[in-house]
Amino acid sequence: MVTLVLCSLADDASVNLRNALQEHSPWTKPETFSHGNVTKSINSDVHLLSIEQIHVNADSIDKAHEKELNCTVDEVLVLSRHVSSTDTPAITLHAIGLPGVMPEGEKGTAGGINGVLVPPSPRFATIFREMLVEARKRKLDDHFDLTLEATHHGPVLETPTLYLEIGSTEADWSRGDALSLWAYILSKILGLKDGVQMGLWEGGGEVMIGLGGGHYSPRHRAVLEKGDMWLGHIIASYSLDFSESESLEDDETNLPWQKTILSAVSSTKKSFPGGQIFVHMDRKSFKGWQRREVESFLSERGILLRRGKDITGG
Repeated sequence: MVTLVLCSLADDASVNLRNALQEHSPWTKPETFSHGNVTKSINSDVHLLSIEQIHVNADSIDKAHEKELNCTVDEVLVLSRHVSSTDTPAITLHAIGLPGVMPEGEKGTAGGINGVLVPPSPRFATIFREMLVEARKRKLDDHFDLTLEATHHGPVLETPTLYLEIGSTEADWSRGDALSLWAYILSKILGLKDGVQMGLWEGGGEVMIGLGGGHYSPRHRAVLEKGDMWLGHIIASYSLDFSESESLEDDETNLPWQKTILSAVSSTKKSFPGGQIFVHMDRKSFKGWQRREVESFLSERGILLRRGKDITGG
């Protein structure tokens, strides 16, 4: 079972991250295949793939890699730049897919397919917590916002996937301290130096899905940092369409927000077989009637809803 680390040559930050990772741990000499250039970790089951196209459009690159190298890919970690409208410096990570985007089934503007979610990497929570600890130790929080994001953009893959990013400007994409941070974290978690991996799903545990809030998910982030649960998708409020308010009949699931929630649950379950899935709701981001409808919907389907103070004990 292979972890595929994906680099896009069309993304300067992605290339910089790849180079930092290669400098931080031992790799084989590169080999060229039809889908890209591949080098393998000396100590762990990790392949580093560099492709020409931008990663958000690299649909089915996981299956292409399996075919070319006759292996099974069980995780994809994408090295990427981060861009924001405010140019706020950020070190961030997120799952991918286009929850709640319409019209459903059409190609997205930044890759992906509207309404389709890619299973999140089971290491999401582990990588996030390690990033926080190490970045603060290195005082990177003096410059960067240490954060995570709601699920967004492409590509369309079958394999559990996570984006690891540096942003938000060209100056940040090449900062040695941020590049070194991600290289250290990936080397540690993927066992690139000693072969000992971290954050592997072993079939049991509580898995949180975040529901509501803004793109950078501050309330979900705070709960995740203090708790010890695993993490699936985070669905921002902008992905939950409550514009249709008619009631359900005969247990049909027709409303857009309901479809989005069920898609997030289904996709998360694929990454965490046997896991105890629960939802953490950013309650303040919902109107009262919306909150009540979501609570009722989850209860009817046996999906546990938990409050932050109950999760963290605070």
